[in-house]
Amino acid sequence: MEEHMKTQRVELRRLFTMIVLGIIAILYLCAGVVAQDMSAHHHPSVSAAMDADTETIQDWAKQQLAKSPRHHEWVKIKNGNREVNSFVVYPEVSKKATAVIVIHEIFGMSDWVQQLTDELADAGYIAIAPDLLSGMGPNGGGTAEIAATGNNAVGQAIRALPPDQIAGDLNAVAEYIAKLPAANGKVAVGGFCWGGSTTFFFATRRPSLKAAFVFYGSAPSSNPQGQPYTVDKAALEKIGAPVYGFYAENDMRIDATVPPTTDAMKELKKPYDPVTYAVAGHGFMRAGEPNDPQPAAPVAKGDEAADKKAADDYQKALTAYKANRKARDDAWTRLKAILAKI
Repeated sequence: MEEHMKTQRVELRRLFTMIVLGIIAILYLCAGVVAQDMSAHHHPSVSAAMDADTETIQDWAKQQLAKSPRHHEWVKIKNGNREVNSFVVYPEVSKKATAVIVIHEIFGMSDWVQQLTDELADAGYIAIAPDLLSGMGPNGGGTAEIAATGNNAVGQAIRALPPDQIAGDLNAVAEYIAKLPAANGKVAVGGFCWGGSTTFFFATRRPSLKAAFVFYGSAPSSNPQGQPYTVDKAALEKIGAPVYGFYAENDMRIDATVPPTTDAMKELKKPYDPVTYAVAGHGFMRAGEPNDPQPAAPVAKGDEAADKKAADDYQKALTAYKANRKARDDAWTRLKAILAKI
């Protein structure tokens, strides 16, 4: 009898396990259907697709965007045989406005990029953020579809983008936005991290830009990637717009490129105005957002060594948070002041 009951318990556990696995499978399939439905409406949300990385998953950005009273829309812009899926936000103004192209980070078309695009519109500008991975993902998708394929897939895909394709996409976006009935024809560009370097690159391909805002990005190099940095003076010679640099003190990888870039731009008589923000780190425009939660103080657990380490880590994180917040506020004020004069 006891043996029989034991067998029944084993069978029940096995049945329970099969039911749970079945439920998980159903939920997984449903999630896939939802993702496809969102994609079909050309309104991708990277936050749902990417891995749990605080640099890419920031729900506060999505929530902030949802509260915006401004008009948002997704448009497909033709570049030859390509279609560039782009997020446009219109300002609530009574006159034609200057347009600003927003170039995303290495993380692609994230919720934060869309939220920042909305912030620019709130400041009075038509803002457009193209997904430069458009058409490069599964089934012709972009950032969201690539992100769903695995960790770091977006970064790898962005690094593989052909420079001429990037320039072609951005030129098509600039032509589109400049000709909108609500636009005054003036176009500026600003980018962050990878987008900052791409902004500098795009300035060499479109001399008619009114300004280029480079956030912690480098100027084009004449050396292959991985080799010592050397400024590509032949490329910089083609720049027609003033270039404004926004750099972080704790970002030597990028900061090391600023002095040679300054010398080259001065030699070529090209306007270049770099500013470095004290104690800030790479990515401070995102890390310093007002809605990004402040680091939480640790709770003591009674282990002296562990508690000390937790307290030290907290102080370090808090210092970085405050520095990034100040850098972001100062950079945002500077950006708007420059745009107002265009």
